[in-house]
Amino acid sequence: MTRSLPHYTVADLEYLNLVDCIRLSNDDAVALGLFAVQVIKEQELNLAVEIVLDGDVVFRAKLKDTNPDNDPWLTGKAAVAVRFEEPSLLVKLRHLAAGAAFEDRSDVDHETFKAHGGSIPLRVDGTVVGTLTMSGEPDVLDHQAAAEALARFLDSRKLTS
Repeated sequence: MTRSLPHYTVADLEYLNLVDCIRLSNDDAVALGLFAVQVIKEQELNLAVEIVLDGDVVFRAKLKDTNPDNDPWLTGKAAVAVRFEEPSLLVKLRHLAAGAAFEDRSDVDHETFKAHGGSIPLRVDGTVVGTLTMSGEPDVLDHQAAAEALARFLDSRKLTS
């Protein structure tokens, strides 16, 4: 199946910096993960999903052909979301809008930090407490699926402020 890729601008993604949850327990993270799996299956995507809270992997699923090769991408995208406290795709787009790719930065270890779409920081009371990360498709699809899963989760729980 040929899928058209979404196009995002910095302005399209900045709203995610305002998403705040009332709480995020391990049970909430698993529920979020199940929404992510639902989105992946509905859209017939080839994605791995990982949810980390306070440095602990609480949920991980690998669908279709995802495998250990996705692990460094999950970790690297999440590292960007935590360090910059913004979705990894937004970090990438901010750099491109400023005229230089993230990969051109000399002050970060590019094996550790991967500014590609797919990771969204999870906040409670404005503090980043974890990440929702997807990997396996083009990064804009990774981001789109993660954002959809988070929206469904928040809508079901009414956890946004």
